Amino acid sequence: MKSIIAWSRKLLLPIMGAGETLLLLFRTILYFPSIWFKRQEIVRQMYIAGFKSLFVVSVVATFTGMIFSLQTGLALKDFGQQDLIGQVIVVTLTREMSPFMTALILAASVGSAIAAEVATMTVSEEIDALEVMSIDPVRYLVLPRIVGFSLMVPILSIYGTALGILGGGLVAQTQLGVDYPIYFQSVHDALLTRTGLKDIWVGQFKALVFGITISTISCRQGLAATGGAIGVGIAVRQAVVVSFLFVIILGYFITATFYR
Repeated sequence: MKSIIAWSRKLLLPIMGAGETLLLLFRTILYFPSIWFKRQEIVRQMYIAGFKSLFVVSVVATFTGMIFSLQTGLALKDFGQQDLIGQVIVVTLTREMSPFMTALILAASVGSAIAAEVATMTVSEEIDALEVMSIDPVRYLVLPRIVGFSLMVPILSIYGTALGILGGGLVAQTQLGVDYPIYFQSVHDALLTRTGLKDIWVGQFKALVFGITISTISCRQGLAATGGAIGVGIAVRQAVVVSFLFVIILGYFITATFYR
C-alpha cells in the first residue's frame, strides 16, 4: 500500500506542476494592462534575453545552415538537383530548426538564469517580503520576464534564419558548386510562395509559444524553490529539463496541427 501511495504521489507531482504553471501564466495575463508601467524592466529583460545571446545564436545558426547545406546538398548532388538546396534550407530553417534551436539556446542560458534569480529570491524570503509589502510577485517579477523573453525568441529566430541561409549559401558556393545568384534566387522563390509565407508564420508562432512556455516554466520553478542553495540548483535543473521537454512536445503538435 505504501508503495502505491508513493507512486501515486510521483505521478501527481508533474500534473500539479503543470497546473501551477498554467495558473501562473493566467495570473500573468491578467496583469497585461499594466505592461506600460513595467516597460523599463521589460526592455531590460529583452536586452538580457536578446543582446547577450546574440553571439551564441549567431554561431549556432550559421553552422546549422552550413551543416544542412552540406549534408542535404551532397544527397541532392547525386541526382543533379543541388540547385534546389536554397529551397530546402529555407523550409528547414523557417519551419522547424530556427525556432527550435533558438528556444533551446535561450532555455539553457536565459531560462536557467531566470529560474536561478527567482529561486534565490524565494529561498532568501525576498518573495515573502514583497507580499508583506502588498506587492504581487507575479506583477513585479514574472510579468516583465515572460513578456521580455517571449518577444525576443521570435526576433532571434528570424535573425538565426537569416544567418543560417547565409551560411548555407557559403557552403553551396564553395562545396557544392552552386553559384550565389542561383542559390539566392532559389531562396527568394521559396520565401515568396504561399507555402513559404506559411512556413514563416508557423515558425514565428512556434517561437512565440516556445518563449512563453520557457519563461513561464522558469519563473514557476523559481517560485517553487525550497531548501536554500541546493533548492536553487534543483530549480535551475528542473527549469531547463522541463523546458526542453515541452519545446520538443509542443513543436511536434504545432507541426502536426498546421501541416496535416
